[in-house]
Amino acid sequence: MVAIKTNVRWENFQAARETLGKVLHTLQDFYSHSNWVELGYTEPYINLIRPDLPLENLADVNTATCSDCASGTCPNPILPNILKEKKLTSGYMGIFSSAKPKGKCSHGGEGDLTSTTVPRGGINKDERRSDNVAFHTAAVNAAVAASLQLLEDIRLAVGDNDFLRMMGIARSSVVCFVIDTTGSMSDDIDEARAVVYEIIDSKKGTQDEPSEYILVPFNDPSFGPMIRTTDPDKMKKEISKLKATGGGDIPEMCLSGLQLALTGAPALSYIYVFTDAIAKDIALKDTIAALIRRTKSTVSYLMTGASRRRRRSIRAASFDDYKDLALASGGQAIQVSKRQLPEATDIIIDTSTSALVTVLQRARHPGKQETFPFMLDESLQNVTIYITGTSITFTLTNPAGVSQSNTEASGKLGTIKTVGNLRRIRLSADKLTGTWQLNIKSNQPYTLKVTGQSTITFIYDFVESFKGPHPGYAVLSGRPQTGQPATLMVSVMGRKGPSSMTVGNIGLITVSGPEAVSNSTMTDMGNGDILVTVDEVPEGEFVVILKGTDKVSNSEFQRQSTTQMSVSKVNIQAVVDSSVEPGEAFKLPFRVMTQGPGGQYSINARNDRNFPMSYPNSLTLTTGQYTNNMLTIAPPASTPSGTAITLTMEAKSSSGVDSNYVVVRLSVVTKVTKHFLDYT
Repeated sequence: MVAIKTNVRWENFQAARETLGKVLHTLQDFYSHSNWVELGYTEPYINLIRPDLPLENLADVNTATCSDCASGTCPNPILPNILKEKKLTSGYMGIFSSAKPKGKCSHGGEGDLTSTTVPRGGINKDERRSDNVAFHTAAVNAAVAASLQLLEDIRLAVGDNDFLRMMGIARSSVVCFVIDTTGSMSDDIDEARAVVYEIIDSKKGTQDEPSEYILVPFNDPSFGPMIRTTDPDKMKKEISKLKATGGGDIPEMCLSGLQLALTGAPALSYIYVFTDAIAKDIALKDTIAALIRRTKSTVSYLMTGASRRRRRSIRAASFDDYKDLALASGGQAIQVSKRQLPEATDIIIDTSTSALVTVLQRARHPGKQETFPFMLDESLQNVTIYITGTSITFTLTNPAGVSQSNTEASGKLGTIKTVGNLRRIRLSADKLTGTWQLNIKSNQPYTLKVTGQSTITFIYDFVESFKGPHPGYAVLSGRPQTGQPATLMVSVMGRKGPSSMTVGNIGLITVSGPEAVSNSTMTDMGNGDILVTVDEVPEGEFVVILKGTDKVSNSEFQRQSTTQMSVSKVNIQAVVDSSVEPGEAFKLPFRVMTQGPGGQYSINARNDRNFPMSYPNSLTLTTGQYTNNMLTIAPPASTPSGTAITLTMEAKSSSGVDSNYVVVRLSVVTKVTKHFLDYT
C-alpha cells in the first residue's frame, strides 16, 4: 500500500499499477484460500489493508484446523472448534512436497501435493463446484468488496485525477519530449521550443490534449531530470528554461535521456527526440529496443544536420541507429535542417492525436520499386500517409482508379507536404473506402506508414501458458522462442463494442524485406478477447496484422500494430517475488537457456536508477538446459520508500547474432512489521 501511494505521488504510475496488481491478487486470494467465509464473515477483513492493525486470532502452527476428507469434496472440512473459536487459518500448498504440519488444512486441487496427506482435501474456493457453491459465492463477494475497499482507500489518498492516471484511464496518450541541450543545439532549442509551444497550444482544451506532458533534457555527460505535468502552461514554462550549454565533442547522451523517458512514461506513450548529434551511449541501444518492445511506446526522431562521421565499427554510432529505433517502435526518423524544424510541427500533432491507428507500415532496405496495397474502411478519419527516404517517386491510386503522383502537391486524392526526408500525404475527407495502392520507386532505403483515426482498433500481448493451481496465461517479458508457436492475447474494440465487428484473421507480418504473413488459429475468450496461436512465426522483425469487417458500415478493415518483434533461440527469465529494502542487497535469481548452439553467452544488466549491481558477465550454456545464476542490486540506504526501479537484463550469444531480454520492475519499500497466516 505504501509503495502504491508513494509511486502515485511521484507519478510513477506504471510501477504503482503493477504493484497494485500484485496486491489485489494477494488480497483476493485471501478470501479463497483462507477460512474467512467459513467462519461466517461476509464483509472484508479491513486489517489486511491497514498496516497499523494486526491479524488477530490466528491458528498457530501446532493447532489442528481440518478434518480428513478422502473424497476431496467435503462441504466444510474445518474442525468444529476452529469454527466455534473463530480461529483464522489457511490451506498449505505444496508444489514440490506433500509435507505439512500435522492436522493442517491443504489448499487442495490437482497441483497441491499436500492434499493427499491426512487431513486430505482442501479449502480453496477458486472454482465453483457442486460441493462449495455457497462458500465460493461468499468468497467472490468478499473479494470484490475488499478490492473496492482497497481502491477507494488509494483514491482518497491520492485524489481522483492521479487515481485515474494510475489506472491508465485517460482521455488521450502521454506526450514526451526528449531534447538535446548541448552547445551545438543553441539555434535548434529555440526552434524546438517554438514547435513544442505550438503543439501544446494546438491541443489545449481539445479531445486530443495529452493526459500528461513529460520533458527529459539531455546533455553530455548529464541527462535529466524528468519533468512531468498535466498542466500545459507549466510544461511551456519548463521548456522555456532550457539553455544550450556544454557538449564539446559530437556524440551526446541521447539514449540515456531516451531510457529515462521510456522507464518513466506509461506504456503507449508518444516520445519525440530532438537532437543534432549521434549517440555517445550507443551501448544502450539494445536496452532501448527492449524497453520499446516492453512499453509499446512510439519513438520519433527529429534530427537536424547530418551525421558527422561514418560508422567505423559495429559499435560506432550513426544516425542510422536512430532510424532503427524509430522503425522498431513504429515512429518516424525525420532529418531536417534547423530552418525546416518548425515545418515538422504538423507531423508531431498528427502522430500524437487520439484514437490513432496504423493501417500499414513497411520498410525497404535497400530500396526498390514496389506497390503496397492497403484497405481503408468507412470509420477512418484524417487518413495520412508518411514516406521517409531520399530520391523517391510515388503514385497513389484509389479504389476507383484515380491517381495522384508525388509531383502534385494538391491533387484529386489529397495534399502532399515535404519536410526534409519526409513526405506527408493527407487524404481528402471524402476518400473512398476499399483497397488503395501506393507505388513507390527508389533505390535508396525508405519507410512507409499509413495512419488514421478510428475506434476500430486492438491491443495485444505475447503470452505464455503456465500450469499449477491457477493455470492461465502470463505476459511474455522478452521475445518469443524460435521453433515454437507464438501465442498472443488480443483485445479488439469496435465502433459499438466488440460485437459490432467480425474478426476475419489475425497474423504476423514482416515489415522489412520480402513480405511474409503467418496466419493463425483463433479462440474466442469472450468480451472481445481472442487467444491467437501462430504455428509458423516469420523470420526477422514482424508486427501483428488484424483484418475483419465493421458491421456498422459493412466495410472491410485492416489494422496493424506498430512495435516490431522477433523470435529468439535464447530465453532469459527472472521473477520478482518481494520488494527491495533501502540499504540492503537484493538478490534476483535468473536463468538462461538456448535452443541454439551452446557456449559462452554474455550477460548485461542496466537499471534506470544507476544503483550498483553485480552479476556474471557471461555464462556457459548447454543447448536445451537452463543455467541458473544471481543478480544483486543494492539501493542506497537513503533511497526513499516507494522508489521504482526498472531493470533490463540481456543474454547474447558470443557471435552477437541472437539475444533476448527480460525487463522487471522493483519497488523499494522500507521494512515494516507484518503478520502472516501459517500459509505457504
